[in-house]
Amino acid sequence: MNDTTARTAAPNQNQNQNQNQNQWWDVWDQFKTHKGAVIGGAFLILITLFVIIGPYVWQVDPGDLDVRNKDNRPIYTALWNPDAKVSWAHPLGSDQLGRDNLANLIHGGQVSLAVGWTAMALSLVLGTFIGVLAGYYRWLDGPLMRFTDLVLALPLLPLLLVMMLLFREALRSAFGPETGIFILIVVVIGITSWMHTARIVRGDVLALKEREFVLAARSIGTPSRRMITRHILPNVLSPIMVSATLGLANAIITESALSFLGLGFPSDFPTWGKLLFDGVERMADFPERVMWPGLCISLTVLSVNYIGDGLRDALDPRIRGR
Repeated sequence: MNDTTARTAAPNQNQNQNQNQNQWWDVWDQFKTHKGAVIGGAFLILITLFVIIGPYVWQVDPGDLDVRNKDNRPIYTALWNPDAKVSWAHPLGSDQLGRDNLANLIHGGQVSLAVGWTAMALSLVLGTFIGVLAGYYRWLDGPLMRFTDLVLALPLLPLLLVMMLLFREALRSAFGPETGIFILIVVVIGITSWMHTARIVRGDVLALKEREFVLAARSIGTPSRRMITRHILPNVLSPIMVSATLGLANAIITESALSFLGLGFPSDFPTWGKLLFDGVERMADFPERVMWPGLCISLTVLSVNYIGDGLRDALDPRIRGR
């Protein structure tokens, strides 16, 4: 009897594995048809490699002061302005203190992307946790959703500024100027951007509760914890993945805004937003100082948004396969 059961279960298990693999291949096939998503994914990989591998290729300390070569223009400006002050030691130019713009752009990207990914992960965990609880437990639905509506109604930018001013010095004293501000920015962005994920996940969980497989699992006495981890969460991965892409873009923009307002990292610790803030004063004379970090922020956010659109279409079973 045991051998017969094992022989029967093995083909079923292999069939389920093949079905899951085919579904993911279908998702990839649909994702490939979205040209914007493919280009966005390629650019996101490229910019990530740029900031990770860049310091090993361009081994220039972003904090080094080269006073003799300060206020250099990028080397390409010599094409239309032969009198421009350029130096091959600083291919993208240097700032008013002689710091290399390319090195600052690379290291600034490391910080901005690290903040974006970490804050996105925090907001995703919070939003998914609250959304699943509100959708699965009816007695928690009202209080959690009213709390979500309350946070959504708050003016986020003033709230961010107040939180930064209140906890900035305490965290800098406890963890150091860079680590303390990193923790503060990640937590501030994470706890103010989980609401949309929670509402989306809650709606999907309410619909999944009425599906036949959930009712069948409940009828055989499956505990709530196992029901959520085995049946609910795997089926809400689609909106969670789409929310992740949007959350990453939102986190990068928010960190850049805080740095641009002078409430981000210390002045000698570059981020893309901080480079924008430093370049505004002399933007008329040196437009490249705001152009390059602005392009990095804009193109990264645009690529992430296109990836989100592609994932939304690819993970929707009504669209997939057309």
